[in-house]
Formats: sequence, structure tokens, C-alpha cells
Amino acid sequence: MKQIISYLTFNGNCREAMTFYQECLGGELFVQTIGESPMAEKLPPEMAGCILHSTLTQAELSLMASDIVSEKGLIRGNNISMMLNCSSEEEIKNAYAKLSTGGQTTHPLEETFWGALFGDLTDKFGNQWLLHFEKNTQDL
Repeated sequence: MKQIISYLTFNGNCREAMTFYQECLGGELFVQTIGESPMAEKLPPEMAGCILHSTLTQAELSLMASDIVSEKGLIRGNNISMMLNCSSEEEIKNAYAKLSTGGQTTHPLEETFWGALFGDLTDKFGNQWLLHFEKNTQDL
């Protein structure tokens, strides 16, 4: 297995969420609405503006999302988190500050026993993030 990509499901605010994540993490955002797809003819016209598929990519980061909710409805829970491995202390601090805007800081960034800077938060959309930066032994 080369990578695991998180796929988020929203209920009408996918574009807002993915734009927010792009502002926080950078990268290129691709968004396709139902109205822009071959599925438009098969779904109610009021769904035309809903996001069929979106992808945020930056280097090795890939985050995907959609407004397509299953028949069971959207169920929020704590069973999905995004693990963001950062490449510098500055990067993790910036990402933590931006992602926590409007959300809740559940575990502030702190140095860990395994030699990393680590913290977690729930963003303003109810999604959980784990942020991690493995410090060099010279920084310990």
C-alpha cells in the first residue's frame, strides 16, 4: 500500500470546506459539481450545484471530498481523522493555527516522548485532525 487518502463527505458545504482546507494547507483544488457531470440528468435539478467530487493535492498530500450522502444520511462521528505529517516546526504550527480557526483545540501542540511535536483538533466542520512533526535528534 503506497498511501491512504482521506475522503470526506459533506451535506452541501463541501466547496466551503475544501476551500478552507486549501487556504490552510495550500495546494491545488479540483472541484466538479453534479451539474458539470454526466450524472446531472439522473439526479434532481436542485442537486446541480452539489459537489460530485473534489481533490486537494499538494506534493504528497491528497484529500478528497463530496456532497454525495448515502441513503442513511450523514453521520458525524470520531471514526475518521486526518493525519498530517509536517516537514518542519513552522509548518506544523501554521497548519495547527489555521485548521483550528473556528474549531476546537482538543490537544495543543506539545513535544512527545517519542521525539515529535504532536497535537490534535476538531475543525469548524467537525472533522478531526492529528498533526505530527518528527523532530531530528539534534532538536530534542
